[in-house]
Amino acid sequence: RREEVIQYIYRKYGRHRAALTGVVISYRPRSALRDVGRALGIDLDRIEAVAKSQQWWDGRGVQADRLQEHGFDPDAPICRLWMELTAQLIGFPRHLSQHPGGFVIARDDLAQLVPVENAAMEGRSVIQWDKDDLDTLGLLKVDILALGMLSAIRRALQMVGDKRGTPLAMHEVPPEDKASYDMLCRGDSVGTFQVESRAQMSMLPRLQPRCFYDLVIEVAIVRPGPIQGGMVHPYLRRRSGEEPVDYPSDEVRQALERTLGVPIFQEQVMQLAILAADFTPGEADSLRRAMAAWKRKGGLGPFHDRLVGRMVEKGYQREFAEAIFKQIQGFGEYGFPESHAASFALLAYVSSWIKRHHPDAFLAALLNSQPMGFYAPAQLVRDAREHGVQVRAVDVTLSDWESGLEASDEALKPVRLGLNRIAGLGEDAARRIVQARAQSAFKNAEDLTRRAALDAHDLRALAEANALEGISGHRHQAAWSVAGIDTRPTAMLRTTRADEAAAMLQAPSVAEDMLADYRALGLSLKRHPLALLRDELAAFKVQTASVLRGYPNGRLARASGLVTHRQRPETAKGTVFVTLEDETGAVNVIVWPRVAEAQREPLLGATLLTVYGTWQREGDAQHAVMHLVAAKMIDHSKLLNGLVSRSRNFR
Repeated sequence: RREEVIQYIYRKYGRHRAALTGVVISYRPRSALRDVGRALGIDLDRIEAVAKSQQWWDGRGVQADRLQEHGFDPDAPICRLWMELTAQLIGFPRHLSQHPGGFVIARDDLAQLVPVENAAMEGRSVIQWDKDDLDTLGLLKVDILALGMLSAIRRALQMVGDKRGTPLAMHEVPPEDKASYDMLCRGDSVGTFQVESRAQMSMLPRLQPRCFYDLVIEVAIVRPGPIQGGMVHPYLRRRSGEEPVDYPSDEVRQALERTLGVPIFQEQVMQLAILAADFTPGEADSLRRAMAAWKRKGGLGPFHDRLVGRMVEKGYQREFAEAIFKQIQGFGEYGFPESHAASFALLAYVSSWIKRHHPDAFLAALLNSQPMGFYAPAQLVRDAREHGVQVRAVDVTLSDWESGLEASDEALKPVRLGLNRIAGLGEDAARRIVQARAQSAFKNAEDLTRRAALDAHDLRALAEANALEGISGHRHQAAWSVAGIDTRPTAMLRTTRADEAAAMLQAPSVAEDMLADYRALGLSLKRHPLALLRDELAAFKVQTASVLRGYPNGRLARASGLVTHRQRPETAKGTVFVTLEDETGAVNVIVWPRVAEAQREPLLGATLLTVYGTWQREGDAQHAVMHLVAAKMIDHSKLLNGLVSRSRNFR
């Protein structure tokens, strides 16, 4: 828990001896467009439209067609000035921020060494220099890192221990569990640590991790460093037996044998430099530092001749030496230390074991640890239900503050959503509800209001989340019942009014209920939005995710779904990866650069996207990697407007 550690450091050393590292925030295209546009007096809504159309992968410039898309004339004097000043401002410092957890601690007064100022957060101080300045001056920075998965694992293991009747610590999780590895080999890793992303899900069936060290490699290999260095495919081919594993020398074997002759970790690059190029340990450490900063500072150049030249002198082929250096350049894109990968792999394994054997506790723990991870709560709940977990709605008569497991004779306990899922409901109010309920059950909404000391805002939040169904009926009935409750302090002294004949209101439709759930809880346990639109989507002859999973490679296919993720990794060379979700699962879409640029508007703007393309399938039935390669995309977001009066972003 980073916040607790930060507070501990301030208590121990005082603000005069410890301060957070500064971070200089520079202008990027969006922020530069906004600030320059405002300075020039351009309409704020039109500025925002242009800024939002600028994606990070568009580079540092602003293209004229982005202006044309929103009704601007790029040749107009004001537009030319807007673009010119924006280009000048990009990269210029905008403001000083604080590092999330980087501390500088001094023996005496820190202000005698570096300039210190008060941070925006009360009780915090920040150094006016960033990490590069500190590194240049040789000042030590201590990073306090935090992982949400550690909290999730702690919560999950506590629930598992409660289920078993005996505590379970992380080191007691059974090692090398075959069922957990089988699950990972299928790419079934939603919610797990580090191996839950789309890229990792595609790699898992290919790499087929069967032991802990396989998982160490899995964590490290899907990184910009190995990808840019061209290490991924050679490793997979050697692992599958398609390519022989050979070593040009015993020195290379010593450094690379554990990864089949392919350098994957930073330590291997340093070891290779020492063994094959006669680097000293100090030179190897300098190489490591240069790898981390070569693009920013151009620091790898001096090492080329030294590394390649020494390897050639020792009898290595120049082609091999150049290939090694190219791989080192790839590590400059983000190489992973082996020790770091091993630590992450442990958390990946433990989270996978919990997901495989206790998906009920896993879901509850993930929901209680939000925000974290790659998936929104709606996707986590959908995945857990597919794994046999029963998820029950928020209810003031049953829910605690956090989501938890309910008593059951079944091996998988039902997960009761917690009051913390309700947007707008404070923790203090929720805990008063739980405390009052422990004394006796609530008779009605007014009894709940009086005993838990709720205000009108709390009552509206509970009604909109359908958390009052157990005492007030459906959503509309609950909203009506709380609207007439006097929540003023003087009203709390009155006795509960006699039961009156309640007005009988029409229950909400399935669509209204579902959309209200998304607004209040961020998820719905009722029908999926796409299930309600199947008749409309049938006109476009689209297939569900479950049907597509049975398609052979190369078949033409169509799919519609809510857009849950859009990704364009720097290593993808312009390719955009989109994930669509329908009521039966997810469809992974690949959009090649040419298609992405030609159909940019539906690709980036759609909430409900329909994709026509070709189904791509690799591997056997158990471990297949499946994608839909897009040829045409259509924005069908307007179909969502038919569900209620306004559309929502369902992620």
